[in-house]
Amino acid sequence: MMKKFELVKFKTFDDERGSLTALELPDFFDWPLKRFYYVTGTKMSRGGHAVRGEKKLYVMMQGSAVARIHDGEKWHEHKLQGPSEGLLMNELCFREFTDFSDEAVLAVLSNMPYNPEAYIYDLDEFLKEVN
Repeated sequence: MMKKFELVKFKTFDDERGSLTALELPDFFDWPLKRFYYVTGTKMSRGGHAVRGEKKLYVMMQGSAVARIHDGEKWHEHKLQGPSEGLLMNELCFREFTDFSDEAVLAVLSNMPYNPEAYIYDLDEFLKEVN
């Protein structure tokens, strides 16, 4: 059974030149990649919503942040650090990102283009929809 969300690890190769992390996308998801964006210079929390029909892969390219994910039953909290791990969201979940480090860069890959009508900003509305 597919999990609503899961932490995933990426292969990272380190040597004297530095680190190289490669994501072979079919190893993590089978949906079409329709949108890529990244968040930088973050001074406040981000997210605070769920998106109907969306599947996402979050990758902390640099720095760290705390991901808070509500799966419809309870909150889960994970600290994302560096590019060798990510958070794969397979189903509708409410998400918040907090405590960004100064140099944080959060990259996001999505199965759908931006659609403001698909967003749920109210946690109670999200809970009604998933339950």
